[in-house]
Amino acid sequence: MAKAYLVGSGVAALSAAAFLIREGGFVGSDIVLLEEQDREGGSLDAAGSPEAGYTMRGGRMFEIHFDCTYDLLGSIPSLDDPSKSVTEDTFAFHEDFAWDDHARLVDAAGKVVDTHSMGFSERDRLELVKCVGTPERLLDGRRITDCFSEGFFRTDFWWMWCTTFAFEPWHSAIEFRRYLNRFVHLFKTFDSMSGIYRTRFNQYDSIVRPLSKWLTGQGVTVQLGTRVTDLRLADGDALTVEALTWTREGRSGETELGPGDLVLVTNGSMTAGSTLGSSDTAPVLDTSGDAGSWRLWETLAAKRPGPSDRPGLLGDPSVFNSSIPDSTWASFTVTTKDPAFFELMEKFSGSEAGRGGLITFKDSNWLLTIVLNHQPHFRGQPEDTFVWWGYGLFPDREGDFVRKPMRACTGREVLDEVLRHLRFEEGPRILDRSIVIPVLMPYITSQFLVRSSGDRPQVVPEGSTNLAFIGQYAEVPDDVVFTVEYSVRTAWTAVAQLLHLDRQPPPVYKGGHDRKVLVQALQTMHRH
Repeated sequence: MAKAYLVGSGVAALSAAAFLIREGGFVGSDIVLLEEQDREGGSLDAAGSPEAGYTMRGGRMFEIHFDCTYDLLGSIPSLDDPSKSVTEDTFAFHEDFAWDDHARLVDAAGKVVDTHSMGFSERDRLELVKCVGTPERLLDGRRITDCFSEGFFRTDFWWMWCTTFAFEPWHSAIEFRRYLNRFVHLFKTFDSMSGIYRTRFNQYDSIVRPLSKWLTGQGVTVQLGTRVTDLRLADGDALTVEALTWTREGRSGETELGPGDLVLVTNGSMTAGSTLGSSDTAPVLDTSGDAGSWRLWETLAAKRPGPSDRPGLLGDPSVFNSSIPDSTWASFTVTTKDPAFFELMEKFSGSEAGRGGLITFKDSNWLLTIVLNHQPHFRGQPEDTFVWWGYGLFPDREGDFVRKPMRACTGREVLDEVLRHLRFEEGPRILDRSIVIPVLMPYITSQFLVRSSGDRPQVVPEGSTNLAFIGQYAEVPDDVVFTVEYSVRTAWTAVAQLLHLDRQPPPVYKGGHDRKVLVQALQTMHRH
């Protein structure tokens, strides 16, 4: 029987293992995931306790047209009710706790902004329509700032769009255009965020754990603490992996591949080099760039270089991992047993916790955004414990109140900055009763960095007989990175193409081809 070796254990690799079984007819015991870290899940992480504080680097948003994700998770039983799938559980949760944001933006005076109007000038609208309609190949190497005038970056639309999806002005115009096209159907409810779906708990508890349990039940092996350092390629023009080189517990080894064996590699990592701080310490930026996912991609790309002016067959990792100031931001998780902050925020925002969506302080130097999750946000979280999350897109800038860069701040200082933006009199009490864990992530938006065609390798590169790339740094036309859907789509694409299956992933939803969706989007752009 053929075996499959998956490098990494993020949602792309977990999904690929499930598709190999479900679509490809593999037996679970013939699938091995090789993971460098000490737990599976990749960027979909969440951990902690009420005593030490909970932590998560981020939280992914979903929407109705994540067709690959819902198809996959529709066959995975929920941990809470095995008679329901994870997809059914997610839809049921949305029915019960849909977002309806009444305080999407807050101004410098601490007042909620009316965001019904997007704040566009006629020029902004024309530039937006032009960007959407420009063929992608004409945006190679261009930034968002190359496509829009300065005023666009002061519109309410920009504040909402950039903080919902984590775009910054210097990011890729290609990715920005893809997002505009992919989510045009969300325009009409963008101020209330009612078109956004969330999982019942954090994504580690709601997606990684049930998926891992199902895979383990099928006999899949997850080999933790194992770093794949190289793939030995066969001689000749075809791209065929003959062996994997790995290190584990200080020793190295090689696994030979047999005929029909497959290798699926998660190349690159948006959360590599993440460092945690605490309430009393700031996270220290890790720029060693020593993550196995980046090193392996660099090693592989060098084996099939392109001409001096173009990337090779296996892409160009340096486009994504060598501009750390442009791809870094900081997030923080707050744990408290005092309900005061939640009560004050419900009154301030006009929304019950878990229904309010994102709240962005649009004039803050750090461009701070916070969200009160539905409680409990962690499985097993006690009833008397509350957890919420936030992030800042500009961690190198000095705070408005705490006069230092966000990346140099302790958790307590980060929370102090948030509370002073909110003008809460109870700030000192909330500060004293909260555990705040900040995290600095040097590559968190690296997948948005300015790129050109070919910088990301194809999921199954030309001439490949048994190698595929999956995750955020493999190329899928039209779909958008920084989503769970993108990782799942690359996984399904890899399995379907390598095994030459008739059933392919569903096409990417294109709302712009629906006249009704387009008219609603244009009407939203012209709101006053």
